[in-house]
Amino acid sequence: MNDFRWWSIRGVTFAGLMWSLLVTACAVNPATGKRELSLVSESQEIAMGQQGAEETLRSIPLVPDSAVQRYVRSVAMRLVGVAERPNLPWTFHVLDDAAVNAFAYPGGFIFLTRGILTHMNSEAELAGVLGHEIGHVTARHTASQISKAQLFTAGLVVGSVVSSTVAQFAGTAGTGLGLLFMKFGRDAEYQADELGFRYMTRDSYDPRAMSSMFTMLQRQSAMSGHGRLPEWQSTHPDPENRVARNDQRVSSFPGDPDTLRISRDGFLRVTDGLIFGEDPRQGFFDGPTFNHPDLRFTIRFPEGWATRNQPDAVVASSPEGDAMSALTFAAEASARTALTAFLGQSGIQSVRQNTSSVNGLTGAAAEFVAVLDQKRLQGMVQFVEYDGRVYRLLGYTGANTFGRYRSAFSQYTTSFSRLTDRAALDRQPVHVRLVTLPRSMTLEAFNQAYPSTIEIDRLAVINGVQLGETMPRGRLVKQVR
Repeated sequence: MNDFRWWSIRGVTFAGLMWSLLVTACAVNPATGKRELSLVSESQEIAMGQQGAEETLRSIPLVPDSAVQRYVRSVAMRLVGVAERPNLPWTFHVLDDAAVNAFAYPGGFIFLTRGILTHMNSEAELAGVLGHEIGHVTARHTASQISKAQLFTAGLVVGSVVSSTVAQFAGTAGTGLGLLFMKFGRDAEYQADELGFRYMTRDSYDPRAMSSMFTMLQRQSAMSGHGRLPEWQSTHPDPENRVARNDQRVSSFPGDPDTLRISRDGFLRVTDGLIFGEDPRQGFFDGPTFNHPDLRFTIRFPEGWATRNQPDAVVASSPEGDAMSALTFAAEASARTALTAFLGQSGIQSVRQNTSSVNGLTGAAAEFVAVLDQKRLQGMVQFVEYDGRVYRLLGYTGANTFGRYRSAFSQYTTSFSRLTDRAALDRQPVHVRLVTLPRSMTLEAFNQAYPSTIEIDRLAVINGVQLGETMPRGRLVKQVR
């Protein structure tokens, strides 16, 4: 009897609430024409997407080449013109990141990385990727995921009925950069592929380029990823048979693909000169040592830990996964005020503090314990003042394993120092360079005549060829140096 009362509000049963919610929350999907559950309005989509886009732009720089940005935007806006939601506030940006990825925030905010551009070989492939991401937006895939999450969370269902709107949840849950990691399911990915096919063929692009793009992504995913963002396969689950499905769409396409655009050479010339791979000016690892030439500092993470240079932090985790360390900027103006603010957080208690210098730099440090979600953590934090900034070096683990990692944390938090090594300070990125083949040759022969700084297997992937394949005279081929 008590349970029944909990599941009812003023005589309306939970089943009645569910039915009422389903009836009032169904809307026509603009891309498919089907009615489906929608608890997120278009204005809420735009607000969420705008927040995510703003956080991305604050965290990751754009490719500084305005010609590249204009080119991608022009291709994208033609596709938007043949899509179902042309009046959204569409924006398209190329991020200066080595990851091979593209992603869409709801409301029409779409990003590509320079990493994926350097792996493409035609404007038609670019149109296929852009069309896929536009399809996620036109089909409202993020809004659909959020709506389903709201519907099947009983407390939220009851709360949404009582409060008369779900705007509070839609405006706070899953917003910002977190939306980037909201993976779409197999059906959504297939649907985005179909919509991308629709848009690129409407704009007269050869749809076979979508198959070549999927093939490249499959080949690339077998190699180690680079960059601060996740790779394509991390944000786009790779359903089986995507190439085969696209080939089936091509076979039933009413037009002649041979009459449609590929625009290979024009695309390649736009990407000529782009940085390839990680830009060491944004920081690079040399074993466990992280060097940042532009900011002129170096730190050393514990030996054998997994490391990553992320957009807002440089992080490392122990081989067992039970300890973490991270380097970030602090918001405060001095090391001491930053330490005071850190220890003033709820649930954090200082064990011991010191204000000793770190390799000649002003510092403030503490050992601390923290209670988070009924879990007891213990760690060390070190703040360092350097060149007008305050850096925070944090290491933590469970209270019962702190003794095991105390020495590693101590060495890491006191390793921050000025970067003086001339070779590290002068480290420069490598770039994509185009070569016009003077004669027919294989990639192996090309690499002997025009050597690249990357391994030949990766060179084959970014050129869309197989080892041993003969490339014709006059073809533009990518070299990396």
